[in-house]
Amino acid sequence: MTQENFGSRRLVVGAHYGLRDWLAQRVTAVLMALFTIVLVVQVLFGGPMGYDKWAGIFAAQWMRLFTFIVIVALLYHVWVGMRDVWMDYVKPVGVKLALQVFTIAWLLGCAGWALQVLWRL
Repeated sequence: MTQENFGSRRLVVGAHYGLRDWLAQRVTAVLMALFTIVLVVQVLFGGPMGYDKWAGIFAAQWMRLFTFIVIVALLYHVWVGMRDVWMDYVKPVGVKLALQVFTIAWLLGCAGWALQVLWRL
């Protein structure tokens, strides 16, 4: 009996980060959604909106910690997404590397700005 092979035999190799990144995207998205819900509830049910109320929301230590965690989650979420876009759609290696370096620099700048704003309140 002969065995028929359909399609090509393909050796699957690589970084094997697909499942980890897929899961990271979902977990970070849930964290960001939870943060949004907490923030919206505090804004809607806390009286008239003003600077004092906004600063008061972030004055609580638990909210600052939660915001910090969400900032880190957001940065990782963006990095995974943008890295995948660059890897999938940009073919020249030099351009791909330049875009990845630019993305990292941009995200670090955003992180610094976000943390400065958070700790300045």
